[in-house]
Amino acid sequence: MPQATCSQRTLFAWSAAGDQAAREALAERFLPLARSVARRYAHSDEPLDDLVQVACVGLMLSLDRFDPERGISFTSFAVPTILGEIKRHFRDRTWSMHVPRALNELSLKVDDLVRNRTQATGQAPTVAELCAATECSDEQVLEAIEVGRARRLPSLNAALRGSDGDDAATVGELVPSARADRDCEERDARLFVGPLLNALPPRDELIVRLRFEKDMTQAEIGKVIGVSQMQVSRLLRRALKRLHEHAGSLEPAIAR
Repeated sequence: MPQATCSQRTLFAWSAAGDQAAREALAERFLPLARSVARRYAHSDEPLDDLVQVACVGLMLSLDRFDPERGISFTSFAVPTILGEIKRHFRDRTWSMHVPRALNELSLKVDDLVRNRTQATGQAPTVAELCAATECSDEQVLEAIEVGRARRLPSLNAALRGSDGDDAATVGELVPSARADRDCEERDARLFVGPLLNALPPRDELIVRLRFEKDMTQAEIGKVIGVSQMQVSRLLRRALKRLHEHAGSLEPAIAR
């Protein structure tokens, strides 16, 4: 019998028995339900296609867990599961910073309340009204609102507006890169460490530079300067001790 003409109950029975075709037929039959639930969050910054995909994951989970013998409709069973997957997606994937789960969920709830009340009355609810609706304190509601604002940090590729209305630099162009930070740190290190190294005896300076600039092993350094690895280890410890002592004597001058 073609899957499309089978009763829903029959398809669930076949699907529970491992019939993949019946499972796919059920998924196709209830796909509009998943799309409908996903559209509830169409106001968010998430692409609707992504939300529909997440809703479909929830739909497939519902199909695998549903037991027709319990006497409830599949729709009543599936909607909470689909909603749970969508909310988990928002919690785990769309936040630009780590947020505790409870605060995350409260922020989403407050966001829904603000949107629905504003659409219904034309005015945003007060903090007191949000507290009453969520049964939370003023502090918790305000924190949830603040967290909601931080849910999406500006893209580094987002263009900033100039004073004349034209697009100016992007956000990313105004944020120092990690490479630039490393270059600054390396430059500062060279300015500070250079004079210290110059104060060492020539052989000690060479050992330190080979070890930390060229990343050579003690055995390799020993071959270069013609001594054993044990001697290199002893010379390196002595050189580092001198550097530490000399750096300590320079700290008061630097502080001034």
